[in-house]
Amino acid sequence: MFFDIAYAMGPAPQGGGQGLGALGSLIPLILIFVIFYFLLIKPQQKRAKEHKRMIENLKKGDKIITSGGIYGVIEAVGTNTVTVKVGENVKVKLGKAYITALRASSDEE
Repeated sequence: MFFDIAYAMGPAPQGGGQGLGALGSLIPLILIFVIFYFLLIKPQQKRAKEHKRMIENLKKGDKIITSGGIYGVIEAVGTNTVTVKVGENVKVKLGKAYITALRASSDEE
């Protein structure tokens, strides 16, 4: 008799929410993926595309900055390498992938 009263005091069974099922539980995951795509993946792809375009358009006389922080001027451009003048009598041969940015012409040397 006590158990009948305990069951009667329990919450009413929830019939709603069962209609969405598995799709309802995937919606937050899909939403998180969309947010990550637009906040992380898309901007990274854009930066990579801009860097590739910059690397392809390197020419003699461009002022550059390497990933190691070396400032220099391009002396010669090969298919995968560039020769960079970093001092009066110092030339360094680098892989194109290690060039991170072009400098403005007005930057100090």
